[in-house]
Amino acid sequence: MHIAIIGNGIAGVTAARFIRKLSDHKITLISAETEYFFSRTALMYIYMGHMRFEDTKPYEDWFWSKNRIELKNGYVSHVDVKEKTLHFQNGEKMVFDKLLIASGSKSNKFGWPGQDLKGVQGLYSFQDLETMEQASKNLKRAVIVGGGLIGIEMAEMFHSRHIPVTFLVREKNYWDNILPVEESKMVARHILENGIDLRLETELKEILDDGNGQVRGVVTKNGERIDCQFVGLTAGVNPNVDFLKGSDIEVKKGVLVNDFLQINHPDIYAAGDCAELLNPQTGRRAIEAIWYVGRMMGETAAYNICGKPIKYDPGIWFNSAKFFDIEYQVYGTVPAEPPAHHASVFWEHRDGRKSIRIVYDKNTENVVGFNLMGIRYRQEVCEKWIREKTPVETVLANLSLANFDSEFFREYEQEVLAVYKNQTGKTIFSKKKRRLDDVVAFLKNQVKI
Repeated sequence: MHIAIIGNGIAGVTAARFIRKLSDHKITLISAETEYFFSRTALMYIYMGHMRFEDTKPYEDWFWSKNRIELKNGYVSHVDVKEKTLHFQNGEKMVFDKLLIASGSKSNKFGWPGQDLKGVQGLYSFQDLETMEQASKNLKRAVIVGGGLIGIEMAEMFHSRHIPVTFLVREKNYWDNILPVEESKMVARHILENGIDLRLETELKEILDDGNGQVRGVVTKNGERIDCQFVGLTAGVNPNVDFLKGSDIEVKKGVLVNDFLQINHPDIYAAGDCAELLNPQTGRRAIEAIWYVGRMMGETAAYNICGKPIKYDPGIWFNSAKFFDIEYQVYGTVPAEPPAHHASVFWEHRDGRKSIRIVYDKNTENVVGFNLMGIRYRQEVCEKWIREKTPVETVLANLSLANFDSEFFREYEQEVLAVYKNQTGKTIFSKKKRRLDDVVAFLKNQVKI
Protein backbone atom coordinates (compact mmCIF):
# COMPACT_ATOMS: atom_id res chain seq x y z
CA MET A 1 0.00 0.00 0.00
CA HIS A 2 1.23 3.48 -0.88
CA ILE A 3 0.51 6.27 1.62
CA ALA A 4 1.09 9.81 0.34
CA ILE A 5 1.38 12.73 2.76
CA ILE A 6 1.03 16.32 1.54
CA GLY A 7 3.08 18.54 3.84
CA ASN A 8 6.29 17.91 5.79
CA GLY A 9 5.43 20.01 8.84
CA ILE A 10 4.95 18.60 12.33
CA ALA A 11 1.62 16.89 11.47
CA GLY A 12 2.85 15.22 8.29
CA VAL A 13 6.21 14.15 9.71
CA THR A 14 4.67 12.77 12.93
CA ALA A 15 2.20 10.77 10.82
CA ALA A 16 5.01 9.40 8.63
CA ARG A 17 7.04 8.34 11.68
CA PHE A 18 4.13 6.55 13.32
CA ILE A 19 2.99 4.90 10.08
CA ARG A 20 6.49 3.46 9.81
CA LYS A 21 6.34 2.23 13.40
CA LEU A 22 2.97 0.61 12.75
CA SER A 23 3.50 -0.82 9.26
CA ASP A 24 5.77 -1.62 6.37
CA HIS A 25 3.74 0.44 3.86
CA LYS A 26 5.37 2.67 1.28
CA ILE A 27 5.37 6.30 2.49
CA THR A 28 5.94 9.40 0.39
CA LEU A 29 6.28 12.75 2.17
CA ILE A 30 5.61 15.67 -0.19
CA SER A 31 6.63 19.31 0.24
CA ALA A 32 7.48 22.28 -1.96
CA GLU A 33 8.90 24.26 0.98
CA THR A 34 12.13 22.52 2.04
CA GLU A 35 13.69 19.15 1.29
CA TYR A 36 13.93 18.22 4.96
CA PHE A 37 11.66 18.79 7.94
CA PHE A 38 12.63 21.70 10.19
CA SER A 39 11.24 23.29 13.33
CA ARG A 40 8.97 26.09 12.14
CA THR A 41 8.94 27.69 15.58
CA ALA A 42 12.71 28.26 15.26
CA LEU A 43 12.52 30.48 12.15
CA MET A 44 12.96 33.62 14.22
CA TYR A 45 16.17 32.31 15.77
CA ILE A 46 17.75 31.78 12.36
CA TYR A 47 17.10 35.44 11.52
CA MET A 48 18.40 36.57 14.93
CA GLY A 49 21.61 34.60 14.49
CA HIS A 50 20.99 32.21 17.37
CA MET A 51 20.73 29.15 15.12
CA ARG A 52 21.66 27.96 11.67
CA PHE A 53 19.06 26.30 9.45
CA GLU A 54 20.75 22.91 9.90
CA ASP A 55 20.36 23.34 13.67
CA THR A 56 16.57 23.49 13.27
CA LYS A 57 16.28 20.05 11.66
CA PRO A 58 15.19 17.56 14.36
CA TYR A 59 16.48 14.60 12.34
CA GLU A 60 19.68 13.97 10.44
CA ASP A 61 19.32 13.88 6.66
CA TRP A 62 19.97 10.11 6.61
CA PHE A 63 17.00 9.50 8.94
CA TRP A 64 14.50 9.44 6.08
CA SER A 65 16.15 6.84 3.88
CA LYS A 66 17.00 4.69 6.90
CA ASN A 67 13.31 4.63 7.84
CA ARG A 68 12.23 4.15 4.21
CA ILE A 69 10.28 7.42 4.04
CA GLU A 70 10.56 8.76 0.51
CA LEU A 71 10.82 12.54 0.12
CA LYS A 72 9.21 14.26 -2.85
CA ASN A 73 9.91 17.93 -3.55
CA GLY A 74 6.97 19.35 -5.45
CA TYR A 75 3.78 21.37 -5.29
CA VAL A 76 0.46 19.49 -5.49
CA SER A 77 -1.93 21.53 -7.62
CA HIS A 78 -4.89 19.11 -7.72
CA VAL A 79 -6.17 15.98 -5.98
CA ASP A 80 -8.20 13.55 -8.09
CA VAL A 81 -10.24 11.72 -5.48
CA LYS A 82 -11.86 9.18 -7.81
CA GLU A 83 -8.61 8.13 -9.47
CA LYS A 84 -6.61 8.52 -6.24
CA THR A 85 -4.05 10.60 -8.08
CA LEU A 86 -2.06 13.68 -7.14
CA HIS A 87 -1.32 16.18 -9.91
CA PHE A 88 1.80 18.30 -9.50
CA GLN A 89 2.38 21.81 -10.76
CA ASN A 90 5.14 20.56 -13.09
CA GLY A 91 2.81 18.04 -14.76
CA GLU A 92 3.89 14.96 -12.82
CA LYS A 93 1.38 12.56 -11.30
CA MET A 94 1.43 10.26 -8.28
CA VAL A 95 -1.03 7.46 -7.49
CA PHE A 96 -1.84 6.71 -3.86
CA ASP A 97 -3.84 4.17 -1.90
CA LYS A 98 -4.30 6.39 1.14
CA LEU A 99 -3.68 10.10 1.51
CA LEU A 100 -3.04 12.45 4.42
CA ILE A 101 -3.51 16.17 3.78
CA ALA A 102 -1.25 18.09 6.19
CA SER A 103 -0.68 21.24 4.15
CA GLY A 104 -0.56 23.65 7.08
CA SER A 105 -1.45 27.35 7.05
CA LYS A 106 -0.83 30.54 5.15
CA SER A 107 -0.82 34.14 6.37
CA ASN A 108 -4.10 36.03 6.38
CA LYS A 109 -4.78 38.83 3.91
CA PHE A 110 -7.90 40.94 4.21
CA GLY A 111 -8.01 42.72 0.88
CA TRP A 112 -5.95 45.74 1.90
CA PRO A 113 -4.95 47.92 -1.07
CA GLY A 114 -1.27 47.23 -1.76
CA GLN A 115 -1.12 43.93 0.14
CA ASP A 116 0.61 42.20 -2.80
CA LEU A 117 3.43 44.75 -3.17
CA LYS A 118 7.04 43.71 -2.85
CA GLY A 119 8.12 44.01 0.79
CA VAL A 120 4.70 42.99 2.11
CA GLN A 121 4.47 39.49 3.58
CA GLY A 122 3.70 37.24 6.50
CA LEU A 123 6.01 34.92 8.42
CA TYR A 124 5.08 31.26 8.18
CA SER A 125 7.26 29.44 5.65
CA PHE A 126 10.99 29.13 5.13
CA GLN A 127 10.54 31.18 1.95
CA ASP A 128 8.99 33.94 4.09
CA LEU A 129 12.16 33.96 6.17
CA GLU A 130 14.31 34.22 3.04
CA THR A 131 12.35 37.17 1.63
CA MET A 132 12.35 38.86 5.04
CA GLU A 133 16.13 38.46 5.18
CA GLN A 134 16.49 39.99 1.73
CA ALA A 135 14.16 42.87 2.58
CA SER A 136 16.11 43.66 5.76
CA LYS A 137 19.10 45.03 3.85
CA ASN A 138 19.15 48.83 4.28
CA LEU A 139 15.73 48.67 5.92
CA LYS A 140 14.92 51.92 7.74
CA ARG A 141 11.55 51.00 9.29
CA ALA A 142 9.15 48.07 9.36
CA VAL A 143 5.43 48.19 10.08
CA ILE A 144 3.77 45.08 11.52
CA VAL A 145 0.01 44.63 11.27
CA GLY A 146 -1.73 42.32 13.71
CA GLY A 147 -1.31 41.63 17.41
CA GLY A 148 -0.82 37.86 17.50
CA LEU A 149 2.15 35.67 18.34
CA ILE A 150 3.71 35.90 14.87
CA GLY A 151 3.57 39.68 15.04
CA ILE A 152 5.52 39.93 18.27
CA GLU A 153 8.06 37.38 16.97
CA MET A 154 8.61 39.51 13.88
CA ALA A 155 8.95 42.64 16.05
CA GLU A 156 11.62 40.92 18.15
CA MET A 157 13.44 39.77 15.01
CA PHE A 158 13.74 43.30 13.63
CA HIS A 159 14.52 44.67 17.10
CA SER A 160 17.48 42.27 17.34
CA ARG A 161 19.01 44.06 14.33
CA HIS A 162 18.13 47.54 15.65
CA ILE A 163 15.59 48.09 12.87
CA PRO A 164 12.80 50.46 14.06
CA VAL A 165 9.38 48.83 14.25
CA THR A 166 5.87 50.27 14.34
CA PHE A 167 3.37 47.69 15.58
CA LEU A 168 -0.30 48.24 14.64
CA VAL A 169 -2.78 46.47 16.92
CA ARG A 170 -6.47 47.09 16.43
CA GLU A 171 -7.43 45.84 19.92
CA LYS A 172 -7.42 47.95 23.09
CA ASN A 173 -4.48 45.93 24.39
CA TYR A 174 -2.14 43.40 22.85
CA TRP A 175 -3.85 40.02 22.17
CA ASP A 176 -6.71 40.90 24.50
CA ASN A 177 -9.04 38.50 22.72
CA ILE A 178 -6.91 35.68 24.19
CA LEU A 179 -5.22 37.08 27.32
CA PRO A 180 -7.07 38.37 30.40
CA VAL A 181 -6.78 42.13 30.71
CA GLU A 182 -4.01 42.19 33.33
CA GLU A 183 -1.73 39.91 31.29
CA SER A 184 -2.59 41.75 28.09
CA LYS A 185 -1.57 45.08 29.62
CA MET A 186 1.62 43.50 30.98
CA VAL A 187 2.71 42.37 27.51
CA ALA A 188 1.81 45.75 26.01
CA ARG A 189 4.00 47.50 28.59
CA HIS A 190 6.84 45.11 27.89
CA ILE A 191 6.62 45.73 24.14
CA LEU A 192 6.95 49.46 24.77
CA GLU A 193 9.84 48.90 27.21
CA ASN A 194 11.72 47.21 24.37
CA GLY A 195 11.49 50.30 22.20
CA ILE A 196 8.75 49.10 19.86
CA ASP A 197 6.39 51.81 18.59
CA LEU A 198 3.19 50.06 19.68
CA ARG A 199 0.00 51.64 18.31
CA LEU A 200 -3.05 50.21 20.07
CA GLU A 201 -6.57 50.59 18.64
CA THR A 202 -4.99 51.34 15.25
CA GLU A 203 -6.00 49.63 12.02
CA LEU A 204 -4.41 49.48 8.60
CA LYS A 205 -6.26 51.23 5.77
CA GLU A 206 -3.88 50.80 2.82
CA ILE A 207 -0.30 50.05 1.81
CA LEU A 208 1.39 52.59 -0.44
CA ASP A 209 3.24 51.83 -3.68
CA ASP A 210 6.48 53.65 -4.49
CA GLY A 211 5.60 53.50 -8.19
CA ASN A 212 7.82 50.47 -8.86
CA GLY A 213 5.79 47.82 -7.08
CA GLN A 214 7.63 48.26 -3.77
CA VAL A 215 6.05 49.34 -0.48
CA ARG A 216 6.89 52.87 0.66
CA GLY A 217 4.51 53.30 3.56
CA VAL A 218 1.12 52.65 5.09
CA VAL A 219 -1.93 54.74 5.92
CA THR A 220 -3.95 53.92 9.03
CA LYS A 221 -7.72 54.25 9.32
CA ASN A 222 -7.29 57.46 11.31
CA GLY A 223 -5.46 58.96 8.31
CA GLU A 224 -1.90 58.82 9.62
CA ARG A 225 0.84 57.97 7.15
CA ILE A 226 3.86 55.95 8.30
CA ASP A 227 6.82 55.65 5.95
CA CYS A 228 8.38 52.18 5.80
CA GLN A 229 10.02 49.73 3.41
CA PHE A 230 8.52 46.53 4.85
CA VAL A 231 5.03 45.55 6.03
CA GLY A 232 4.53 42.36 8.03
CA LEU A 233 1.02 40.95 7.75
CA THR A 234 0.64 38.95 10.96
CA ALA A 235 -3.10 39.11 11.60
CA GLY A 236 -3.37 35.36 11.99
CA VAL A 237 -3.25 32.45 9.56
CA ASN A 238 -5.79 30.35 7.70
CA PRO A 239 -5.74 26.78 6.32
CA ASN A 240 -3.66 26.27 3.17
CA VAL A 241 -6.34 24.50 1.13
CA ASP A 242 -6.71 26.51 -2.10
CA PHE A 243 -5.23 23.65 -4.13
CA LEU A 244 -8.19 21.44 -3.12
CA LYS A 245 -10.75 23.51 -5.01
CA GLY A 246 -12.57 21.37 -7.55
CA SER A 247 -11.39 18.13 -5.95
CA ASP A 248 -14.73 17.09 -4.39
CA ILE A 249 -13.06 17.25 -0.97
CA GLU A 250 -15.38 18.97 1.48
CA VAL A 251 -13.79 22.21 2.63
CA LYS A 252 -15.19 24.97 4.83
CA LYS A 253 -12.38 27.04 6.28
CA GLY A 254 -10.25 23.92 6.48
CA VAL A 255 -10.63 20.32 5.33
CA LEU A 256 -13.63 18.95 7.24
CA VAL A 257 -12.78 15.82 9.24
CA ASN A 258 -14.67 13.51 11.57
CA ASP A 259 -13.53 12.27 14.98
CA PHE A 260 -11.07 9.91 13.25
CA LEU A 261 -9.63 12.75 11.10
CA GLN A 262 -11.20 11.19 7.99
CA ILE A 263 -12.64 13.45 5.30
CA ASN A 264 -15.81 12.88 3.24
CA HIS A 265 -14.03 10.23 1.14
CA PRO A 266 -12.63 6.88 2.29
CA ASP A 267 -8.86 6.50 2.50
CA ILE A 268 -8.24 10.27 2.79
CA TYR A 269 -7.45 12.06 6.04
CA ALA A 270 -6.38 15.54 7.16
CA ALA A 271 -4.34 16.74 10.14
CA GLY A 272 -2.74 19.85 11.56
CA ASP A 273 -3.47 23.49 10.74
CA CYS A 274 -5.48 22.62 7.61
CA ALA A 275 -7.93 20.27 9.37
CA GLU A 276 -11.31 21.50 10.61
CA LEU A 277 -13.11 19.27 13.09
CA LEU A 278 -16.79 18.63 12.46
CA ASN A 279 -17.36 17.92 16.16
CA PRO A 280 -14.77 19.75 18.29
CA GLN A 281 -14.80 19.04 22.01
CA THR A 282 -16.57 21.50 24.28
CA GLY A 283 -14.42 24.57 24.78
CA ARG A 284 -12.12 23.73 21.86
CA ARG A 285 -12.03 25.31 18.41
CA ALA A 286 -12.69 23.51 15.15
CA ILE A 287 -9.28 24.67 13.85
CA GLU A 288 -6.34 24.98 16.23
CA ALA A 289 -3.15 26.07 14.47
CA ILE A 290 -0.87 25.03 17.31
CA TRP A 291 2.32 22.95 17.12
CA TYR A 292 1.31 20.34 19.66
CA VAL A 293 -2.12 19.94 18.05
CA GLY A 294 -0.42 19.12 14.76
CA ARG A 295 1.77 16.55 16.49
CA MET A 296 -1.19 14.86 18.21
CA MET A 297 -3.27 14.88 15.03
CA GLY A 298 -0.39 13.38 13.07
CA GLU A 299 -0.10 10.47 15.48
CA THR A 300 -3.87 9.92 15.51
CA ALA A 301 -4.05 9.98 11.70
CA ALA A 302 -1.26 7.38 11.49
CA TYR A 303 -3.20 4.89 13.60
CA ASN A 304 -6.37 5.38 11.58
CA ILE A 305 -4.57 5.13 8.25
CA CYS A 306 -3.01 1.86 9.42
CA GLY A 307 -6.38 0.35 10.32
CA LYS A 308 -6.12 0.86 14.07
CA PRO A 309 -9.03 3.27 14.61
CA ILE A 310 -8.76 5.77 17.45
CA LYS A 311 -10.62 9.02 17.97
CA TYR A 312 -8.73 12.28 18.08
CA ASP A 313 -8.56 13.49 21.69
CA PRO A 314 -6.67 16.77 22.18
CA GLY A 315 -6.79 16.47 25.96
CA ILE A 316 -6.51 19.53 28.18
CA TRP A 317 -5.68 22.74 26.34
CA PHE A 318 -2.19 24.10 26.73
CA ASN A 319 0.04 26.52 24.91
CA SER A 320 3.30 28.36 25.45
CA ALA A 321 5.00 31.34 23.86
CA LYS A 322 7.47 34.13 24.54
CA PHE A 323 6.84 37.87 24.49
CA PHE A 324 10.38 39.24 24.23
CA ASP A 325 11.69 38.34 27.73
CA ILE A 326 8.39 37.15 29.22
CA GLU A 327 7.59 33.44 28.95
CA TYR A 328 3.93 32.46 28.76
CA GLN A 329 2.18 29.22 29.66
CA VAL A 330 -1.51 28.38 29.78
CA TYR A 331 -3.18 25.16 30.90
CA GLY A 332 -6.91 24.49 30.77
CA THR A 333 -9.61 27.15 30.53
CA VAL A 334 -8.50 30.77 30.95
CA PRO A 335 -10.84 32.94 28.87
CA ALA A 336 -10.05 36.58 28.16
CA GLU A 337 -13.55 37.46 29.31
CA PRO A 338 -14.48 35.00 32.08
CA PRO A 339 -18.08 33.80 32.47
CA ALA A 340 -20.02 34.71 35.60
CA HIS A 341 -19.33 31.36 37.29
CA HIS A 342 -15.55 31.75 37.02
CA ALA A 343 -13.28 33.34 39.59
CA SER A 344 -9.52 33.61 39.69
CA VAL A 345 -6.66 34.10 42.10
CA PHE A 346 -4.40 36.58 40.33
CA TRP A 347 -1.01 37.66 41.62
CA GLU A 348 1.37 39.99 39.81
CA HIS A 349 4.98 40.61 40.80
CA ARG A 350 5.96 44.19 41.56
CA ASP A 351 8.40 44.16 38.60
CA GLY A 352 5.39 43.89 36.26
CA ARG A 353 6.88 40.94 34.35
CA LYS A 354 5.62 37.94 36.29
CA SER A 355 2.13 36.79 37.20
CA ILE A 356 0.18 33.72 38.27
CA ARG A 357 -3.52 33.26 37.58
CA ILE A 358 -5.44 30.25 38.90
CA VAL A 359 -8.99 30.04 37.55
CA TYR A 360 -11.69 28.05 39.33
CA ASP A 361 -15.42 27.44 39.12
CA LYS A 362 -17.32 29.38 41.79
CA ASN A 363 -20.02 26.72 42.02
CA THR A 364 -17.77 23.71 42.52
CA GLU A 365 -14.57 25.51 43.61
CA ASN A 366 -12.66 23.18 41.28
CA VAL A 367 -9.66 24.53 39.41
CA VAL A 368 -10.16 24.82 35.63
CA GLY A 369 -7.08 26.69 34.38
CA PHE A 370 -3.66 28.26 34.97
CA ASN A 371 -2.17 31.30 33.25
CA LEU A 372 1.53 32.01 33.87
CA MET A 373 3.67 34.95 32.78
CA GLY A 374 7.42 34.85 33.45
CA ILE A 375 7.02 31.79 35.70
CA ARG A 376 7.08 28.09 34.85
CA TYR A 377 4.82 25.42 36.30
CA ARG A 378 4.98 21.71 35.60
CA GLN A 379 2.51 20.81 32.88
CA GLU A 380 1.84 17.30 34.25
CA VAL A 381 0.95 18.64 37.69
CA CYS A 382 -1.36 21.38 36.41
CA GLU A 383 -3.12 19.02 34.03
CA LYS A 384 -3.63 16.45 36.80
CA TRP A 385 -5.28 19.05 39.02
CA ILE A 386 -7.57 20.15 36.18
CA ARG A 387 -8.39 16.63 35.03
CA GLU A 388 -9.21 15.45 38.56
CA LYS A 389 -11.28 18.58 39.33
CA THR A 390 -9.16 19.47 42.33
CA PRO A 391 -10.57 22.13 44.72
CA VAL A 392 -8.77 25.46 44.52
CA GLU A 393 -7.82 25.44 48.20
CA THR A 394 -6.19 22.03 47.81
CA VAL A 395 -4.24 23.34 44.83
CA LEU A 396 -3.15 26.45 46.74
CA ALA A 397 -1.97 24.40 49.70
CA ASN A 398 0.12 22.19 47.42
CA LEU A 399 1.22 24.75 44.86
CA SER A 400 4.89 23.96 45.40
CA LEU A 401 4.33 20.66 43.57
CA ALA A 402 3.99 22.65 40.35
CA ASN A 403 7.28 24.50 40.73
CA PHE A 404 10.45 23.60 38.91
CA ASP A 405 13.64 23.09 40.91
CA SER A 406 13.73 25.92 43.46
CA GLU A 407 17.51 26.07 43.06
CA PHE A 408 16.93 27.73 39.71
CA PHE A 409 13.41 29.18 40.03
CA ARG A 410 12.07 31.41 42.78
CA GLU A 411 8.79 30.44 44.41
CA TYR A 412 5.87 32.75 45.10
CA GLU A 413 3.36 30.55 46.94
CA GLN A 414 3.07 32.81 49.99
CA GLU A 415 2.27 35.84 47.84
CA VAL A 416 -0.44 33.88 45.99
CA LEU A 417 -1.93 32.65 49.27
CA ALA A 418 -1.99 36.23 50.53
CA VAL A 419 -4.03 37.27 47.48
CA TYR A 420 -6.52 34.46 48.14
CA LYS A 421 -6.84 35.46 51.80
CA ASN A 422 -7.46 39.07 50.78
CA GLN A 423 -10.17 37.95 48.34
CA THR A 424 -11.96 35.42 50.57
CA GLY A 425 -10.78 36.00 54.13
CA LYS A 426 -9.60 32.36 54.27
CA THR A 427 -6.12 31.41 55.39
CA ILE A 428 -4.48 28.56 53.50
CA PHE A 429 -1.28 27.03 54.81
CA SER A 430 1.22 25.97 52.18
CA LYS A 431 2.73 22.50 52.45
CA LYS A 432 6.50 22.21 52.70
CA LYS A 433 8.66 22.70 49.65
CA ARG A 434 8.54 19.58 47.52
CA ARG A 435 11.45 17.64 46.12
CA LEU A 436 11.34 16.05 42.68
CA ASP A 437 10.61 12.69 44.35
CA ASP A 438 7.43 14.18 45.83
CA VAL A 439 6.31 15.36 42.40
CA VAL A 440 6.93 11.94 40.84
CA ALA A 441 5.03 10.23 43.64
CA PHE A 442 2.16 12.69 43.27
CA LEU A 443 1.90 12.03 39.54
CA LYS A 444 1.82 8.28 40.25
CA ASN A 445 -1.10 8.83 42.68
CA GLN A 446 1.05 7.66 45.58
CA VAL A 447 0.70 10.97 47.40
CA LYS A 448 -2.74 12.19 48.40
CA ILE A 449 -3.25 15.93 48.64
